[in-house]
Amino acid sequence: MNDVPKHVAIILDGNGRWARSKGMPRTYGHTMGAKNVEPVCRAAWELGIRYLTFYAFSTENWNRPDEEVEALMKLLESYMKNCISIAKKNNMRVRVIGDRTGLSEGIQQRIGALEEASADHTGLNLIIAINYGSRDEILRAARKAAADIRDGRLEAEGLNEEVFGSYLDTAGIPDPDLMIRTSGEQRLSNYLLWQLAYAEFYFTPVPWPDFDEACLKEAIEAYANRDRRYGKV
Repeated sequence: MNDVPKHVAIILDGNGRWARSKGMPRTYGHTMGAKNVEPVCRAAWELGIRYLTFYAFSTENWNRPDEEVEALMKLLESYMKNCISIAKKNNMRVRVIGDRTGLSEGIQQRIGALEEASADHTGLNLIIAINYGSRDEILRAARKAAADIRDGRLEAEGLNEEVFGSYLDTAGIPDPDLMIRTSGEQRLSNYLLWQLAYAEFYFTPVPWPDFDEACLKEAIEAYANRDRRYGKV
């Protein structure tokens, strides 16, 4: 496929609605959504995508009902553990972005183990956003930069876009070329606001558990057919 985006960011939306449409609890939708990650990752790599970022749990998701949040946390911890073997099988490097301090010690340990185990893998770069909110990320980055300026490690005049980007969770990761949101909603929901400045947006009514290789190909074809000038005249 021609003109394949190097980095695709996806908002995994619609798990709960998908489950309700089948007469199942929302937690079932989240479980099936988690199972869909691996096949989409394989399809992305085969299509030529090199970076894939998934929005798994936002800072706003803590406002959901307690039982749903608890189920999501258990699912995330289990997925982090299982993802070590998934990453090895698919030669994926996995990194997690977001504020880890807000997560349980168990999940933080699972994240660390996964990142360490997959650090030398040379296939798809999978980035998972957990307890992530872009405004929170930018504020944390600003505080780090301010501390470095205060302590003399950085000159204020030297703080440009490139330097500021090094303080973000995504330091060292190229900005997404394409953002996909499933399940029909057309908003960013506090996702990668800095990094998506010049990305193309693609919205599909397909809920995440049903999003497959054909859907991904359709999104890439739409991306390839757009006239992208990145702010140039």
